[in-house]
Amino acid sequence: MPALCRDCLTTFETGRRCPACGRPRVTSHPELFELSIAHMDCDAFYASVEKRENPELADRPLIIGGGRRGVVSTACYVARIRGVRSAMPMFKALELCPEAVVMKPRMDLYAEVSRAIRAMMTELTPAVEPLSLDEAFLDLSGTERLHGHPPAVMLARLVRRMKDELGVTGSIGLSHNKFLAKVASDLDKPQGYSVIGRAETQDFLHDRPVRLIWGVGEAGQEALARAGIHRFSDLRRWEKPALEARFGSMGGRLWHLARGEDTRRVSADGPVKSISNETTFGEDTADPDLLDGHLWRMSEKVSDRAKAKDLAGRVVTLKLKRADFRTVTRRQSLRDATQLADRIYRTARGLLDAAGADGPYRLLGVGLSELCPAAEAERSGDLLDPQAARRGQAERAADTIRARFGPAAILKGRSLR
Repeated sequence: MPALCRDCLTTFETGRRCPACGRPRVTSHPELFELSIAHMDCDAFYASVEKRENPELADRPLIIGGGRRGVVSTACYVARIRGVRSAMPMFKALELCPEAVVMKPRMDLYAEVSRAIRAMMTELTPAVEPLSLDEAFLDLSGTERLHGHPPAVMLARLVRRMKDELGVTGSIGLSHNKFLAKVASDLDKPQGYSVIGRAETQDFLHDRPVRLIWGVGEAGQEALARAGIHRFSDLRRWEKPALEARFGSMGGRLWHLARGEDTRRVSADGPVKSISNETTFGEDTADPDLLDGHLWRMSEKVSDRAKAKDLAGRVVTLKLKRADFRTVTRRQSLRDATQLADRIYRTARGLLDAAGADGPYRLLGVGLSELCPAAEAERSGDLLDPQAARRGQAERAADTIRARFGPAAILKGRSLR
């Protein structure tokens, strides 16, 4: 059986230890050198970068997140052993691991490291599809002739370079499609290297829970459970038309994934689907002035990002999280796409007013989706608001002044609330 040493990159016939260096970090699989679709997922990325920056934190539990009222962005594996998980409320994380060091995220630093990892990936293949700062799909089909080694070896070399040159580790999932590659990358973290071949796909998935399907969250699991679907074996018993009748277009996708089929290609630089910004308050609040000030600032940030990407959006979304952690989401479709902060804010403000006095709230967020090129924005004007065009012109003029003299050159009064 083909085997690979992940330390010295020697290839050999199967064995428990590498015949060249004697180390046990060996990956073996019948299809190891035939597969080319991979998913690389960094291990506790933010925490790993912080530990690289401060070696004194190496053996200590580390949580990256907000204050006691925020949520966990990520946690190192020392903290995870105690039960700390991403998206967990910070107060609960500190109850589980009171001795943890807590640090606020430093996104500029993480983005810098992410760019370095991305550069390493693109040296292997142009077909790199980032999912976030710390994970990406890679398609290494046809690269063996270029590099002189099969994809499996080049992927092992990638994570070794990441550790040696950047001080961060990653886990590899290698398979014959994106769905299975992503599943594989999570099987043996941290510093894992897992393979799911074509021949074993059906048996591998048979008794696995449907929560492995990317995009099936708690609500999706509950919907499937109501239909008696808990595992892939349950899903396979359904005919495709029956799944589509019950779950719509998602039903067809579920039918294929139940059989390990995924025809999506690895797409480099895929389109941005939404732009958003949110904040968790230091204390729950129902103060209308405070909420209004945050709403304006977040609308400005979403607008700035849309303008920087030369995009506009047709749907504005408001997100609220109550003191009991229940989340409320409201959306409104616009007659014309927009990238203007004024219109995003006014739409979000209307959604907030319609939400009623259900506060206090611990989190507030604004988003823009159904994106399109900025050239398609603000085409027909707003007949119900004749001053909208004038405010839009003023905003564009203010953007020009800020670009020349800095972001603080012009401020709206509500942004100071």
